[in-house]
Amino acid sequence: MKLEGRGALVTGASRGLGAALARELASRGARVALVARGEDALERIAGEIRANGATAHALPADIGDKNAIYPLAGAAAELVGPIDVLIHNASSLGPTPLRLLLDTDCEDLDRVLETNLIGPFRLTKVIAGSMALRGEGTIVHVSSDASVAAYPRWGAYSVSKAAQDHLGRVLAAELADLGVRVFSVDPGEMDTDMHREAMPEADVASLARPDDVARRIVSMIEAGTVADGARVLAASFEEAR
Repeated sequence: MKLEGRGALVTGASRGLGAALARELASRGARVALVARGEDALERIAGEIRANGATAHALPADIGDKNAIYPLAGAAAELVGPIDVLIHNASSLGPTPLRLLLDTDCEDLDRVLETNLIGPFRLTKVIAGSMALRGEGTIVHVSSDASVAAYPRWGAYSVSKAAQDHLGRVLAAELADLGVRVFSVDPGEMDTDMHREAMPEADVASLARPDDVARRIVSMIEAGTVADGARVLAASFEEAR
């Protein structure tokens, strides 16, 4: 998929990988709607993109809020046109320091699921239909190694990411004949605020840079070679030279 002139929506776009994805999409000509809860940080990223001559709009919203989804999707389409690329990047770890699963309050698990699973499902329901009518579109779920490996104290996040991976596989099976591609990407461990919140003792030098990971993910979207329903490691993707 050539991104020039395409509408793209990225959640969790005020920092880290989300901000890097918004910048990378815009650098390749996409018109980008940036979504996150932090209005000031979100507008700063969108302003940086516009200063470089690209199109970007900040749409403050909480993906975990059911009532925010329809207004968000409508505003995004009005500002950047039909959404051809939807990237579900927004994530919640739950309370930090991370807790054992049996010490996690039900309400905290519910909030993690609302952000990491239910919110993306709701947003996909609103946007994927238009993609299917046009016969094209790409939906990307940003996954984690915690979706396939059981780490103590990562329970709420792990459960949500495992479910999100399978949500993507089911959507891929249902939408493939309609021209809508769905896949998940494990970005690996990155130097982000979220990683520092979870693992403050980590060696920063060993972590991937969000800009590098974003470039690989956007290259996957452009290349169109990732199999529907696949779960891909960002570090394993070979970019075209």
